[in-house]
Amino acid sequence: MSKRLIRHPFIQALLARLIGLYLRLIWYTTRWSLVGAEHIDMKSGGPVILAFWHECLPLAAQGWRLMVQQAPEAAGRKAEALISRHRDGKLIARAVAPFDVEVIHASSSQGGASGLRALLRVLAGGGVAVITPDGPRGPARVAAPGIAQLAALAGLPVLACGAASSRMRRARSWDRMRFPLPFARAVVVIEAPIAVPRENPAAALPAITEALIRATDRADTLVAP
Repeated sequence: MSKRLIRHPFIQALLARLIGLYLRLIWYTTRWSLVGAEHIDMKSGGPVILAFWHECLPLAAQGWRLMVQQAPEAAGRKAEALISRHRDGKLIARAVAPFDVEVIHASSSQGGASGLRALLRVLAGGGVAVITPDGPRGPARVAAPGIAQLAALAGLPVLACGAASSRMRRARSWDRMRFPLPFARAVVVIEAPIAVPRENPAAALPAITEALIRATDRADTLVAP
């Protein structure tokens, strides 16, 4: 009964609204800092590939807003994120919309190829693509081939990012998702661009994985007491 109730469109819309309001509360009550801003050129308006681990999703949308704030010329620019087709993905899409993040619904099992094509169109138009290369099912902190394929086809490097808050809870899910709490310090870390060879994209996967781990661990260190 409770599962059926949660799936109801009205309840889903209400949950999305509440999550969106909570994320705004986090945004306005948190002292944010960005490390590695020199690695992303927001002024030119060119295409960008940003990667976060799935565990950082609740902080990723706010991380994007923080990046935009660093470059007034980028005001109003949106990022497009690849999220699961599952109902939770639709809920996330509604919740992050106020942070100038739009969602492309796809998954590794269904619609993966269409999601890749959609992100390629975003990049071809000079947009920003956000991807969680270990989502939606894991294993955690292991980059799947899709991100390297995307970068190779687009002819772009990958910017590995990490995010952490000094006050957050970790879920018991496969990714131990990070849920930030209000009145905290938070940091977003951007690693140096990782080039992906067009002829052998898979060769870049270890470097992408290591950079994502490094960015996330560095974010944890920077917010530690």
